[in-house]
Amino acid sequence: MLRLLALRLRPRPQSHQTLFTTLRHLGAAGLFFLAILDSSPLPTFGGPDILTAILAASHRTLWYEYAASATAGSVLGAYLTYRIARTAGSAYLDKKFKKGKVAKFLNVFRHWTTGTLIASTAIPLPSPTSMFFAAAGAGNYPMDRFLAIVTVCRGVRYFGIAFLASLYGRHLLRVVRHPTQYWGWVALFVALTVVLVVGGIMISRRLEANPAN
Repeated sequence: MLRLLALRLRPRPQSHQTLFTTLRHLGAAGLFFLAILDSSPLPTFGGPDILTAILAASHRTLWYEYAASATAGSVLGAYLTYRIARTAGSAYLDKKFKKGKVAKFLNVFRHWTTGTLIASTAIPLPSPTSMFFAAAGAGNYPMDRFLAIVTVCRGVRYFGIAFLASLYGRHLLRVVRHPTQYWGWVALFVALTVVLVVGGIMISRRLEANPAN
């Protein structure tokens, strides 16, 4: 009787955990689909980064395949978000995101433009990147430059994660899952993050100042 009661009281797995497990079993195809979602208004909380690391650590010889799948899915999702927002304009942002945040994100994007895209797509931290994609579309940001930035930055991000996971395997996964236990690596990551942000801002200013672009 107590055993039956314990089984009933046992917490059931959440739906996002079940979905993540299913996508993991699908391998590169599941990662591709998750990366598309990650570039949409649906939050995945860094799901593609974690899944890329898990798959690359589990199948080290295929690390480049997982990196390519994550990059392709992310670029496709970014393109779809960009196109929808460009067609619908600010109405798309008001519908998909909280209205109180729309104006703030638009102001940030208009001020930094390319820098925000570089920082949000290259840095492996959970961030509202999809809102920047939508802001780029609603603000008529040049599509060719948008796709080039997203492709390069996402490629660097996912290929870097997959390569490190293929080298260090479960050691990297422990850092991803328990970052507070590896404060030294976290400090190094924060430093690299700052470098990427500053570099993105500098590139943004140079591109915006160059009339040829």
